[in-house]
Amino acid sequence: MIDKRTLEFILSDQQEELEAKSEDVFCHRKEESLVDMTSPQAQVVIGVRRSGKSTLCYQALQSKGVRFAYADFDDERLVNLQANQLNDVLEILYKIYGDFNYLFLDEIQNVEGWHLFVNRMLRKKMHVIITGSNAKLLSSELATHLSGRNKEIPLFPFSFKEFCVMKGVDTDKKTTKAEAFRRAAFDEYLKQGGFPELLVIEDNKNYVKNLVDNILKRDIEQRHKISYKAEFESLAHHLLNVSPTIVVSSDLAKIFNFKSEHTAKNYVDFLKQAYMLLGVQKYSQKSKRRAVQEKVYAVDVAMMDQRDNAFAGDNLGHRLETIVLIHLLRMCKMNDYDVYYLNNRSGECDFVVCKGNQVVQAIQVSYDISNVKTRKREINGLLLAAKETKCENLLLLTDHESETTIESGHQIKIQPVYEWSLEFGV
Repeated sequence: MIDKRTLEFILSDQQEELEAKSEDVFCHRKEESLVDMTSPQAQVVIGVRRSGKSTLCYQALQSKGVRFAYADFDDERLVNLQANQLNDVLEILYKIYGDFNYLFLDEIQNVEGWHLFVNRMLRKKMHVIITGSNAKLLSSELATHLSGRNKEIPLFPFSFKEFCVMKGVDTDKKTTKAEAFRRAAFDEYLKQGGFPELLVIEDNKNYVKNLVDNILKRDIEQRHKISYKAEFESLAHHLLNVSPTIVVSSDLAKIFNFKSEHTAKNYVDFLKQAYMLLGVQKYSQKSKRRAVQEKVYAVDVAMMDQRDNAFAGDNLGHRLETIVLIHLLRMCKMNDYDVYYLNNRSGECDFVVCKGNQVVQAIQVSYDISNVKTRKREINGLLLAAKETKCENLLLLTDHESETTIESGHQIKIQPVYEWSLEFGV
């Protein structure tokens, strides 16, 4: 138990830290528009650690000029806080902030039983804004105890457009100089990734190493009581090293000597729940086929090689594909789309974008298609997608090539990723 006097010191410190944010320069992100300040539902911003969830919520609250109070439960001083003390937290917040009708709870899932408190706040007509780094806990508990009175808003690290904004790179001008600067910025983004703090930290590798360790040890091992920590961590690093890759639980069980495939599957699920990995299902009209052979990606290209013993080369093609997938997931949330990959005996297509059961676009990603064989392989993947899905919106994304071509009666647009990603303003 934490006494009230100690709680007041902690929450006052947090208020001081929050007030200091007003002097920082922020990038306004599209997801701010998804936070509904008038809704009676809890607004839940969820995503990988250090992706900017707290800053997004702060900006959304500040832009509306509402009176709100703030508590960060990822503070190590609150590690022993019990659910029955959350009312003490509320009392102290009223003492510190005065009257308020918006409650901003950062990483609230760290307090077991937190959902009962949130439910009570919603019944009292309090507007509640929540952040969390674990999809499973938040989703399952909210669905069970709030009966749908919540709205989830996923947040990823910076998009390329946001990266440009923070770097002061113009994203609109159509001049040779502006184009060259965007091209150079994308080369940097492709290697560095989009974690906001990497823009101001020189030691990228140490930052990413600590972030990965934090997620594995705090968000997964402690929460899920992992017994075989070394084996679990080896699996996590292996999947980050080889991503994007199709997950075969039986193969992973053999590689890491797990007693069952079920253990391997659970471990992969934990990594996805903590947003270290993102999963893409196989395209099929049959639900049973979509449930197997999931393809996983790192949540940001920084995690693909900025770790000890990653032993990864440039892997520019995989990095480009990862950036495209993450951008597609952003756009899918904005437009209520779903994204799959297509793979059968005839070939594969990287991404199939659907609106309900209608395929609206097929996308291939290849870093360099100057080689004749490579170009033919990528185009054949799109032709396969057109045949399988009846979709004629075919796009081949590359690092720098740009043209429109007709292949076997199908029009295919070829476009650089940096140009494509800026078109949507995300």
